[in-house]
Amino acid sequence: MMEIAVAAVGGTERTGQSQMAEAVEHSIRSGEHLAVQAGTGTGKSLAYLVPAIRHAVAEETTVIVSTATIALQRQLVDRDLPRLATALTDALGRAPKFAILKGRRNYLCLNRVDGGAPEEPDEGALFDPFAASALERQVKRLREWSSETETGDRDELVPGVTDQAWRQVSVTAKECLGAHRCPVGTDCFAERARAEAGRADVVVTNHALLAIDALDDRPILPEHDVVMVDEAHDLVDRVTSAATGELTAGSVKLAARRCGRAIDQEIADRLDEAGEGLDAVLQDAQPRRLEELPRDLGGALAATRDAAAACVTALGPERKEDVEGSTARKLALALTEDVHDTAVRVLEAFDEEDDRRRDVVWVAADPNRPPTVRVAPLGVGGLLRERLFGQRTTVLTSATLALGGSFDTLARQWGLPPEQRARKAEGAATDKEVPSDDGGPKWTGLDVGSPFEHQRSGILYIARHLPQPGRDGLPPQYLDELTELVRAAGGRTLGLFSSMRAARQASEELRQRLDTPVLCQGEDSTALLVTKFADDPRTSLFGTLSLWQGVDVPGQSLQLVVMDRIPFPRPDDPLASARQKAVSEHGGNGFLTIAGTHAALLLAQGAGRLLRSIDDRGVIAVLDPRLATARYGGFLRASLPPFWTTHDPEVVRGALRRLDAAAS
Repeated sequence: MMEIAVAAVGGTERTGQSQMAEAVEHSIRSGEHLAVQAGTGTGKSLAYLVPAIRHAVAEETTVIVSTATIALQRQLVDRDLPRLATALTDALGRAPKFAILKGRRNYLCLNRVDGGAPEEPDEGALFDPFAASALERQVKRLREWSSETETGDRDELVPGVTDQAWRQVSVTAKECLGAHRCPVGTDCFAERARAEAGRADVVVTNHALLAIDALDDRPILPEHDVVMVDEAHDLVDRVTSAATGELTAGSVKLAARRCGRAIDQEIADRLDEAGEGLDAVLQDAQPRRLEELPRDLGGALAATRDAAAACVTALGPERKEDVEGSTARKLALALTEDVHDTAVRVLEAFDEEDDRRRDVVWVAADPNRPPTVRVAPLGVGGLLRERLFGQRTTVLTSATLALGGSFDTLARQWGLPPEQRARKAEGAATDKEVPSDDGGPKWTGLDVGSPFEHQRSGILYIARHLPQPGRDGLPPQYLDELTELVRAAGGRTLGLFSSMRAARQASEELRQRLDTPVLCQGEDSTALLVTKFADDPRTSLFGTLSLWQGVDVPGQSLQLVVMDRIPFPRPDDPLASARQKAVSEHGGNGFLTIAGTHAALLLAQGAGRLLRSIDDRGVIAVLDPRLATARYGGFLRASLPPFWTTHDPEVVRGALRRLDAAAS
């Protein structure tokens, strides 16, 4: 069946793809979880989709495919699955069905569009006529779009709108009236998407919804027995984000405003006053991880908790109200319960002794956002082990899973034991092993390699002669080295920096030194910048995190990838520092386990930007000498593809000049 599938997409069979497909098939049959590292160009999506479709059709069940990015979702739904559905129809006896499913907030709510709830401008828009006018124009456009769209899916709206505008016409699952009570429930986009997913053999979703489905006792996804997790290197971060709660004074006061439309104003005013108190405390609070709960913050949170509880009680059980009243009550209840539960969670986080805490709490002050209290799980391995691996056969795949040459690094974060192969029980009627309490979930790791000959196609250059990176921007030697590399390459450079400050510094400096264009992330939409970069081989593009993982530019426009430093998390990153401390307190190497894993993943992802097609050639240049000199350097280098390695700047510049001449 793989032969039919490969022919349908105009490809050629590859050894790694066939090995992966066989392993996925065995995993589905045996119930043994599987982690597969498959390099760019392997064709891994077909390798898991074909066995998944065959299983779903044969067993009349549903298989879930979860991704981290919208781009991969679109590739699967718009390209891969339609072609496979057509190609495999004869072999399967019927056309397989597929669907995409997202969280309810991603779909337009027709009840809100029809005026089923009052609009809620943010506090800035209340006092800024320009902001209010812009919001009004966007909401008007959304109302017009609601009569044209077939899906109501936000991602299909181009150009998009702000989050604030989208919130006026959408609801969360908790805010939804329910199809049976909603006056436009029969036309609901979200319900229609869920119904379509319920009839599908393969449902494509995202890691966040997969996590919410695992966290919530009310299932969101259709009943399923197999999950394919693509872009699995991002699973822990996405699940952590889904399990993170946050509280701002603005959210408390918005809850109070919503309650004021549905309950006695005096009770709602108590919540508003609690929001004012929280605001006063947070304005004076320093952004940091909280080892202990400050008395003033604890008091503000307790007042918020109690006032929110009083509002929830006053809102009472569901009543037979008019639609507008019922919608207003539901919107108030959902947000107020969230405020209450988050305040409780933060307060309870400090009830345990320091070494037994399961949640991390910190005060954040992000640019252009109000001060925020955040609470996140110290780890998500237990959740994944119990709610994902403990209930469904799971295949995890990515181009970067074997960090330091082993799957165990990520397996620990997923809640899996050290790698082990499952043995078939004697006399078992199927390939599934007899259940056992011994050793945790059974899983196997498989690296099917890459069709690219890394040692012949790429060079890893580590600038061992440079000083260690400092904290005060890029040292002059780094800018000199970067200039010479980009000049030798004739442009064609993707610069991946550890901070926007460094990316801007490098952009400004090199624009003065070079006669080739340099684009910097933030100067336009990232998608438009990437398009400009791809269209002009002489152009360079500098940026930060999203470029490390999100750029796919095959060909001669990208022949040099430069990384300014090893991308360790910031020392003051609250979650990473707490996790590092917890590992160290239990006798492990906290730095390597947490910071090292984070850096290895990003380095591997960044290096993966270079070779995107079989004919690509180029250089990965790391300016940070610690990759060659530090004790942990071996672990990090083992996480990268096996490029030919050099520390000689003349050798690498010569190679870049030859590539430039050949391309020109």
